[in-house]
Amino acid sequence: MPTPTKGPRLGGSPAHERLLLNNLAAQLFEHRSITTTVTKAKRLRPVAERLISFAKRGDLASRRRVLAQIQDAGIVHELFTEIAPAMAERPGGYTRITKLEPRKGDRAPMAVIELVLEPYSPKQATVKEAEAATKAASEEPAADEAEETAAEDTAAENTAAEETSEDTPTDEAADAEDTAEETEDGEAKA
Repeated sequence: MPTPTKGPRLGGSPAHERLLLNNLAAQLFEHRSITTTVTKAKRLRPVAERLISFAKRGDLASRRRVLAQIQDAGIVHELFTEIAPAMAERPGGYTRITKLEPRKGDRAPMAVIELVLEPYSPKQATVKEAEAATKAASEEPAADEAEETAAEDTAAENTAAEETSEDTPTDEAADAEDTAEETEDGEAKA
C-alpha cells in the first residue's frame, strides 16, 4: 500500500485528491496557466511535469498512460502535439509557480502556476558556443599573422634575391676592374 502524502489531503480521500490534481493538470495544459492556492500548485507541479515527460516520449504507451489520467482526448492531443515539442530541449522544470496576494474572501495564499514555454538555452551549449567563437576569433588573427608572415618572408626573399642579383654584377664589375688594374700594373711593371 502506498504511503500517504505529507500534510493534510486536498480532498476527502486519496481518490478525490488524485481526481482533483488530474483536473488541475488538464486545465493547466488547456489554458497554459491557472490561478490556485499555493498548496494545490505545489502538489500539482510534479503531476504536470510527469505528464509532460510522458508526452515528450511521444509513443503510444505514453499517450495511453496520459489518457488514463486526463480523460479529455483534445487536451491530451494538444499536450502531445504543441506542448511536448516546445519542451523538447528542456531537461526539466516545465512549470513555474508565482505567488500572488492572498485571496480576498478567506485570505488563503494564492499562486499562479504556468507552463514555461520560453526557448531553452542550456548553459553548457552557450559556454561551448562562446568557446568556439573565441577559438575561431583567435585562429583568424593567427591565420592572418601566418599569411602576413608568409608574405613578409616572400617579400624578404624577393628583396634578398634582387640584392644578390644586383650585387653579382657589381662584384663582377669590381672583379673586372681589379683584373684590369692588375693588367695595367703588370704592363706597367713589365
